Amino acid sequence: MNDGTNGTIRLGEIAVRFLLEGRSCGGSLAMFEFDVAASGKVPVAHSHDNYDETIYGLKGTLTWTVDGKRSEVGPGRVLFIPRGAVHRFDNLHGTDASSLAVVTPGILGPAYFSDIAAVVRAAAGGPPDLAAIGAVMKRHGLTPRP
Repeated sequence: MNDGTNGTIRLGEIAVRFLLEGRSCGGSLAMFEFDVAASGKVPVAHSHDNYDETIYGLKGTLTWTVDGKRSEVGPGRVLFIPRGAVHRFDNLHGTDASSLAVVTPGILGPAYFSDIAAVVRAAAGGPPDLAAIGAVMKRHGLTPRP
């Protein structure tokens, strides 16, 4: 379920490493680190109706927009994203950023990121097929939002 590089799943300029999957803790939570390159391309706005997400900044700063409100999340800062909230993030800064994400309950796993990575790879450096990305998102419980 990863790209074979130390458990890292690469999605363009984002790298994801799962630390804990829901199946290993009775579905209570899932936890992963993710890195975003400086000015990297990031996911479309989306929501998830069946889990909450908590973000903890590790390095650099990501700009999150949750239900229209922007927040800067840098080292030691925490952002809670309740289920159903429309959100996205950007790395608007000149340095790479890393964050920790905790999903409760732990129903989002590496398969989602691996499936998205496959769509990105299929684009061979061009823009990914947005309909295919939308289908993967919906299959894994995320709803793309305009």
